[in-house]
Amino acid sequence: MRFSTVYKNSVGLNMAVVTQFVVVREGVEKMTFTSKKEADAYDKMLDIADNLIPFLSKSELDLEESDIEKLGFFLAQHKDDLQVLLKGGSLEKKPVAKKAAKKTEIKEAK
Repeated sequence: MRFSTVYKNSVGLNMAVVTQFVVVREGVEKMTFTSKKEADAYDKMLDIADNLIPFLSKSELDLEESDIEKLGFFLAQHKDDLQVLLKGGSLEKKPVAKKAAKKTEIKEAK
């Protein structure tokens, strides 16, 4: 990831400072973000995809290299759902039962 500060100047206007976080892979700019958190998350997702591609290539599936890259990228983008599924969970969200509010009765003294 590369961090850069860009100075922009329009005629007659003060210069504004724009901070950008650029994710660079193998000398190629992949994405530009305005927050470090977003750039780090994207960079991590690319790391996961890079690790999944060789794993997927070892499968007996007859997939083209571009399809393997797309699949690796998809799995990396949905890593949280994939973790739930690999642990035997389900992605179907069950409705949360709402607890009935307890009513308190006030007894009047006679």
